[in-house]
Amino acid sequence: MMTRKIAIWLMLTVGWAAVAAAQDGRHQVQSRYDLFFLDAICQQEKGNLDAAFDLLRHCVEIDSTRSEAYYYLAKYYAHLKKKDAALVYSRKAVALDPDNATYLETLANAYIGRRQYAEAIPLLERLYDKNRDRDDVLGFLVQLYEEQEDYDNAIRILSKLETIEGKSERLSFAKSDFYTRKGDKRAAIAEMKTLADQYPSDLNYQCYYANTLYKNGQKSKALAIYDRVLKEQPDNRTALLAMLSHYDQLKDSIQAARYTERVLLSNDATTQDRIAVMRQVIGGSELSGGDSTEVLRLFHTILDSKHADADMALFCAGYMDLKKMPTDSISRVLEQALRLEPDNAAVRYQLVSYAWQAEDKDRVIALCQDARQYNPEEMAFYYYQGIAYYQQKKLDDALNAFQNGIGVITQQSDPAIVSDFYAVMGDIMHQKGMDREAFAAYDSCLQWKDDNIGCLNNYAYYLSERGIRLDEAEQMSFRTIKAEPKNATYLDTYAWILFMQKRYSEAKIYIDQTLQCDSDSSAVMLEHAGDIYYCAGDTDQAVRLWSQALERFAADTEMTPEHRQVLTRKIKLKKYLKE
Repeated sequence: MMTRKIAIWLMLTVGWAAVAAAQDGRHQVQSRYDLFFLDAICQQEKGNLDAAFDLLRHCVEIDSTRSEAYYYLAKYYAHLKKKDAALVYSRKAVALDPDNATYLETLANAYIGRRQYAEAIPLLERLYDKNRDRDDVLGFLVQLYEEQEDYDNAIRILSKLETIEGKSERLSFAKSDFYTRKGDKRAAIAEMKTLADQYPSDLNYQCYYANTLYKNGQKSKALAIYDRVLKEQPDNRTALLAMLSHYDQLKDSIQAARYTERVLLSNDATTQDRIAVMRQVIGGSELSGGDSTEVLRLFHTILDSKHADADMALFCAGYMDLKKMPTDSISRVLEQALRLEPDNAAVRYQLVSYAWQAEDKDRVIALCQDARQYNPEEMAFYYYQGIAYYQQKKLDDALNAFQNGIGVITQQSDPAIVSDFYAVMGDIMHQKGMDREAFAAYDSCLQWKDDNIGCLNNYAYYLSERGIRLDEAEQMSFRTIKAEPKNATYLDTYAWILFMQKRYSEAKIYIDQTLQCDSDSSAVMLEHAGDIYYCAGDTDQAVRLWSQALERFAADTEMTPEHRQVLTRKIKLKKYLKE
């Protein structure tokens, strides 16, 4: 019979073996997990995201008690826009490793993204408890408590920030505001009084204290402080703005007007203050009938003072435009703005616009020339200068402006403007007999905007004039008549290209449409029509159309004396002649 000692020894031996076997099995699971997890991270680094995703899911299957795979899977699900799955996996990661700051912050951000602030708050509280150097977490907590209208906790967190940073204007304002919102007027006032007492020589803090008194019903006491401050510092912007607001609320127009002017001429007021006050003046003026007299007086008071600046001048010009005042009056204000700030592109651009409307091309050119000194990166000024020169038939100057403008084109430039740049350059180069360069410019134009209809028409027509690439020209021209089927110029181009391809019957259909869409057809269109009719077999109609073209010769700038001779011979011989 087995002795008791032997039995005990056998039991212990079996127990130790079981424990050892369990530990060995656990070790194998951990090793497999680590192997697959490391492979997943390597695949991720290589950019093989699908493979990494599958490996991470296998990690979870191997060992569901490890947090890392859950965390990375949460990120993948978030990237796949599967927010619910991302949240589930992020929660699991935090549950398995509740002290991991990264997991806490990720889960908190997920809740914030879903506007589940109540769930995010305790996570951020835990995060800060574990990372006392994360002041930014306290800032987030203040915002979240404010969203929850939990002002007591918002104040508690602000007090923590004060312990770290020391008392400050920003924190005191925030605490006082929260006290006011929760109805604790006494605490709100006390908070700002403490700040004011901390900086007794800074009158602005006295004004902030007064603002809080005013907001919390102690208006007389607040007004007394404002009055005392303004006696000592007449230009104090905080006190002046507060007094203006007070008299506006009382609808005391006389005192409000007095303080309005004081703010506008205050040395302490900023441009933003003055613009805000003028917005208020304009709003009141519009509500009471829209009389611009007083508004303009105040604008000119500022603009005639040492406080004049380009922003205020531009604001004044905008108001004058709203009131439909003459553009020459508005331009004078803009000119002042430009003198104050020569590199203000917005002001200069508005002046260019007015000069363009007035068809004052010399003024456009001068403004744009100066802009090339002060705003060399602004492509629009090169464009308008080039167009102005082009309309004055100064082709070399126009081409120079456009070529200089190309140098400031970037990938962020407006494709429509860049496309027009190249289109007009192509037109100029064609007129100068530089067809190879012109066609290259048209190609660039269409790279920026492949549906630039004007470019497509001109490119197609000039190709047909040379009798080259006619199939390509026909395709380009067809796009223009699809876009604008009633445009006589585009129809004429298409008809002429068909003519050049010897597709006379089709050409006749489109030249008829051309003449129908343009009752006052140009000499060129009428001559084209005559050529097409002749080759289509109708000589009599061709001669009639050539005769009409000759009658309109004098008014058509495209017709040269040599051209007239050819046209005259066509009529005389009743025969189509190539030029």
